[in-house]
Amino acid sequence: MTGSALPRLLRPRALEHGDLVVIASLSGPLPADYEPNVEQTVAVLKGMGFRVRRAPLLEAGRRHWWSAATPTEIAAELNGLLRDPEVRAIVASDGGQTALGYLDLIDFEAIRADPKPILGYSDISLLHLVLHARTGLVGFHADMAVPGFGGSWQSAPVGRQAELQELYRRLLTGSEAIGALPASPSWECWCPGRVEGRLIGGVINRIVLAQATRFALPLERFDGAVLFWEEMGGLASYVWSYLQVMRHCGILDRISGMVVGVPHGIGGLEPGASPTLPEIVLDVLGHRDIPVLGNVEFGHAGPNLPMPVGIRVGLDAEQRTLSLLEPTVGPRATTGPVD
Repeated sequence: MTGSALPRLLRPRALEHGDLVVIASLSGPLPADYEPNVEQTVAVLKGMGFRVRRAPLLEAGRRHWWSAATPTEIAAELNGLLRDPEVRAIVASDGGQTALGYLDLIDFEAIRADPKPILGYSDISLLHLVLHARTGLVGFHADMAVPGFGGSWQSAPVGRQAELQELYRRLLTGSEAIGALPASPSWECWCPGRVEGRLIGGVINRIVLAQATRFALPLERFDGAVLFWEEMGGLASYVWSYLQVMRHCGILDRISGMVVGVPHGIGGLEPGASPTLPEIVLDVLGHRDIPVLGNVEFGHAGPNLPMPVGIRVGLDAEQRTLSLLEPTVGPRATTGPVD
């Protein structure tokens, strides 16, 4: 695929006060024990000024193997939400292991006709990558219902909750660029430098899996990009291997910078263990002199700073800053892609 064939950036239409947000099971099931998390998510979203509805498959105890339903059923519900003009945003309930089963069933034309924000991470990051590849849609690698809004948000300090709620409200409704994301002392400069580029990424294993399908992002989409990734579970050696896959397929030769989320539950990265995550990253990057900012609050460690796929950002690793340089949503009157 040539550069001219790449879809232009497709920003979702901005939300307004009173718009309908639907919480949906796009992958894993909802265990009964986590029903309160969904109820807390409803309260959080209402606090942002939105109406909230649950999609029918989001039913405690409903499951098909490791999923909320069969891939066909999940795709049918997702497509219905994409086609429904009343639905203005979709929030995933959780991650899981199902999105690979229905990539070929998604109504891409419905997305082009009425682009909507889709929020989620983990398995949902696979959706963001595929939808961006096929339509140019800006996807929000951001918190979900069970592990995010109804989970890690609830244990965060009150001041942090308020900061995140305002950030997410601006993310979904604002016509101006958000600018610098709220940094914390945990952010680490693993390699200095300053660049601008479009954010591309997600869970590292989902990036690799997406690139193994016919829905892969064309390599040109990584030209000058700021690659962001995070991971949970598995082993440190797996992370090293995923990075090696991206080296072999040419991604690491094309990107201009890298942002790494807080690792979660990865064997071999315990305090005092060797290699450390920075050592793993720099080992695979080798001679590539690009800025790398590490330990940024997105991913399974939660709460998440939103990482909007496709949006242009400014990265200054030495100053430990990451800034969103353009709006994440477009005007309600927008009917097609924007440059």
